[in-house]
Amino acid sequence: MEHLLELTFTGTSRHKVDGKGRVSIPAQFRRVLEAADPKWQDGLAPRLFIAHGPEDQAFLDCYSVAAMEEITRKIDAQPLGSPRREALEYYFNGQTFGSATDETGRLVMSAALRRQIGVTGEAVLVARGKSFRILSPAAYDAYAAEQRERLAALAKGGNPLALLSEGE
Repeated sequence: MEHLLELTFTGTSRHKVDGKGRVSIPAQFRRVLEAADPKWQDGLAPRLFIAHGPEDQAFLDCYSVAAMEEITRKIDAQPLGSPRREALEYYFNGQTFGSATDETGRLVMSAALRRQIGVTGEAVLVARGKSFRILSPAAYDAYAAEQRERLAALAKGGNPLALLSEGE
């Protein structure tokens, strides 16, 4: 059984996006994708799932195979036909597609996806634990500022560890 941290994305990095829409996936992210893909073995590209959401969503969320399996189990636990299940199925089934890195650890984003999220020559990849997000540098800067404000408001005294014990 894998350790939790082997299945957890951490870190933030900026990468060039070439004219064909290829962006390098950080080596640490690739290790997580490999550990979370039961079919992965040396010589094969790790698989992942990319949620592109509706046209007004200015980011891509990327999930490992293990994370997508967990999401699918949670969707399947919802009552058939319920509004919650319908919304989850729309997003995680209808707005998500399977992909894999290429032989050099890059991910190819179509021109339509790059336009949707506003990525031109550079993209930011930010870890979110069980997923990572791809954004334009401007969208990342706005997202990071929003999260810093949220953290300051929630973590009175500035210690984020205090948030872990709330509600216990």
